Amino acid sequence: MARVTDFAEAGFGTLMEELQWRGLITQSTDPEQLAQALNGDPVTFYCGFDPTAASLHVGNLVQLIIMRHLQAAGHHPIALVGGATGLIGDPRQSGERTLNPKDVVAGWADRLRSQIGGILDTTGDNPVRFVSNYDWTARMSVIDFLRDVGKNFRLGTMLSKDTVARRLNSDEGISFTEFSYQVLQGNDFLHLFDEYHCTLEIGGSDQWGNLTSGLDLIRKVRGETVNVFTSPIITDAQGRKFGKSEGNAVWLDPQMLSPYRFYQFWFNRPDEEMGNLLKVFTFLPRTEIERLVRLTEERPGAREAQRRLAWEVTSLVHGERATTQAIEASAALFGRGELSAVDAEVLETALEGLKVESDGVRRFARATTGTRVAEAGVRAGLFRSVSEARKTIASGGVYVNNVRVEDQDAVLADDDFLSSRFALIRRGRKSVGVVTRD
Repeated sequence: MARVTDFAEAGFGTLMEELQWRGLITQSTDPEQLAQALNGDPVTFYCGFDPTAASLHVGNLVQLIIMRHLQAAGHHPIALVGGATGLIGDPRQSGERTLNPKDVVAGWADRLRSQIGGILDTTGDNPVRFVSNYDWTARMSVIDFLRDVGKNFRLGTMLSKDTVARRLNSDEGISFTEFSYQVLQGNDFLHLFDEYHCTLEIGGSDQWGNLTSGLDLIRKVRGETVNVFTSPIITDAQGRKFGKSEGNAVWLDPQMLSPYRFYQFWFNRPDEEMGNLLKVFTFLPRTEIERLVRLTEERPGAREAQRRLAWEVTSLVHGERATTQAIEASAALFGRGELSAVDAEVLETALEGLKVESDGVRRFARATTGTRVAEAGVRAGLFRSVSEARKTIASGGVYVNNVRVEDQDAVLADDDFLSSRFALIRRGRKSVGVVTRD
């Protein structure tokens, strides 16, 4: 596992201190007891991931990074991919979830396990253990569930949970199905406590009510004390949540968000976010994070911190090769690399954002061999007219595949189409468009 596990070298006395400095603990049970658990002998802990979509997103990545911190410190991780709870979904802030077919949820669960296994260690002394709550929940009858589990929950406590209370006071209300989610999650913690002596659960701060339901259940039926803690909900500069329910999802699956676009997401974060994002999403030691933040303050816009952040997070999720390809594609698009050397698939995903709107649909502008470069530039959205394009060519400001166009009447040739498909047109240093002959 490529990270610093020597807390003194990283600038910390204990794991608890490191997590607190990084802002990764927002709520917890008894802080002293939690510190003893984290800083003492290895404990077994778990985090749940419901397959309510085909991929995890950047909000889930926070939990995976915390799990990796704990795993590197010697603690034993359990990743619960909710085959049962994924069929229900935890209550959202507003509106009922759509219940997905069982075979779809099962397929999504497989994909989530693969993503989690790419970030946490699956071998060694404390590999991640994968479990599905469908395995024990499906065996329970309704009567057993109500007698053995449900009787330990009090409606007053359940109704006071933040999300439940908010939904009860809304026009849409809340169904019994989603209302029961906290009972199911509480039973998960109890099962893992009995089966693996799991004594710690982690989750996002919006999961506090669900996490404490398991803690209370274990105390009631086993007379034992366990711990939970939550991490912050990451938001952008406008305070919007990075998550699949907010319409601005940053997916971890490369088929749903390419490594190029994933890299660009991190590279384009504003300077004022660097301190927080470097602490939360990287394993860099304190001295290096402080150096990068200081450089950002001294040289605003230099983007050294963004470059390091993008490399660290993208290589963690997608690997170093995909990250290197994304960097090379970005450099080539803006005239600092060889476009012909960029992999065809990487090139296509890098060009995705250069589609133009036509008849209400966003698609690549079309051109063919023999189309004038000036006309192609107009179609790609770089110029308002052919005459404007011709004037810019005459002044030396137009490039095809990073080669300056000298002739106002130049046309696209066969070998101008990269991978036999795309011709990249650039106006000046930063305005880029693309045409395709597909």
